[in-house]
Amino acid sequence: MRLTDQERSLRDGAHGEARARAMDLLIRYGEALGAERLVESRNVAGAFNASTPSVRHMADDGFDRVFSELNLDADDVVDIPHMAVPTCQLITGIDNDNYELQGVDPGLAELQKQSEKYLGRRGINMMCTCTPYQVGNVPVKGEHCAWMESSAVIYCNSVLGARTNVEGKESTGAAGLTGRIPYWGLHIPENRLANRLIRVEADVDDMADWGVLGYFTGFEVEENIPAFDGLTHQPDLMKLKHFGAAAASSGGVEMYHIPGITPEAPTLDAAFGANARPDPIVYGRAERDRTWERLQNATDRKLDFVMLGCPHNSIEQMSLVAELLDGKRIHPDTALWVHTPRAIRQMADRSGYTEVIEAAGGVVMSDTCPSISRRLPQGVRVIATDSVKQAHYLPAIAKVQGWFGSVQQCVDSAIAGEWLGKVA
Repeated sequence: MRLTDQERSLRDGAHGEARARAMDLLIRYGEALGAERLVESRNVAGAFNASTPSVRHMADDGFDRVFSELNLDADDVVDIPHMAVPTCQLITGIDNDNYELQGVDPGLAELQKQSEKYLGRRGINMMCTCTPYQVGNVPVKGEHCAWMESSAVIYCNSVLGARTNVEGKESTGAAGLTGRIPYWGLHIPENRLANRLIRVEADVDDMADWGVLGYFTGFEVEENIPAFDGLTHQPDLMKLKHFGAAAASSGGVEMYHIPGITPEAPTLDAAFGANARPDPIVYGRAERDRTWERLQNATDRKLDFVMLGCPHNSIEQMSLVAELLDGKRIHPDTALWVHTPRAIRQMADRSGYTEVIEAAGGVVMSDTCPSISRRLPQGVRVIATDSVKQAHYLPAIAKVQGWFGSVQQCVDSAIAGEWLGKVA
């Protein structure tokens, strides 16, 4: 691998042991990937917080050990300095305010709080969300990033036009300390061109429609890059957020192009560039209905739990949930958790949305979600969600039945205590 003078000095220890270990990790990682060089990155989003029982024994020796083992792949303890570039913490396993409701041991909750203080002193911003782009981390077109979290990565590449692969704890930890990441995959312009075409012949408008299209897309294209033809409605942040999360759940999609919408595809020809345009995959009403039915992993209509906000809700979504719940009451046998980033939670508090949701019997949660925490209300057997991602993962993770539907269907069902939405 070709290294610059600065990179060689990092590797050779001129900037401290931790940065030398980080550079060694990135060189080995890049060589395994076939990367010829590293690229500068000043935007890192990773998982650094200690919020699981498995790290408790490591934290007994201090948080330097936790970072060394989990984020640098080091067997010994390294003194961890301040991050070299802007770095943020993604979603965690615990809501610091609602940990008791989650069923989290108080000692583990306190461990997370102490971890956050440690990380903050080292320049890691506690955004604690799967949607850092909603709370201030918005890279620009062409910017090289080092991000984890599949739904964040696909949004970063496709909607923002920044460049990142799906990174891991180790590579993001090393990137934060060095400001470097291997130059491979979606960092390379020619690798970002479309190689699959989806012709949309069904109407795709509301958020649920976009989620279903994303779920279909992931199954059809797997890890390839699709471009779309035939979409007639202008999507907003919420719709593209849910679309991307769904495509990254059913497949390994890290990037897509919608001509006239996403920044690297002013036209369909531009989306494909030098690549030949393949025969289209058709998404019509029949495909839409089959995909919707595929998302219904339940037979029992009696609901124990409704989960909204995966990826984390925007302020507009919090407003919608509050509007649908205003003056109503959730069924006593059904729990409702609404998830949003903590920064947006503050806006929801000031706007009165949190008060309305809580008055109806719901809970507003931040920092986490049931798929990450693997924690639901006790005794849950049947859930409903507006999230394709949660509908895909939670039945397997938590061994529950799951219904998928629109926000309206989920809220109405939470009030009724039974699933009122469509089965297919």
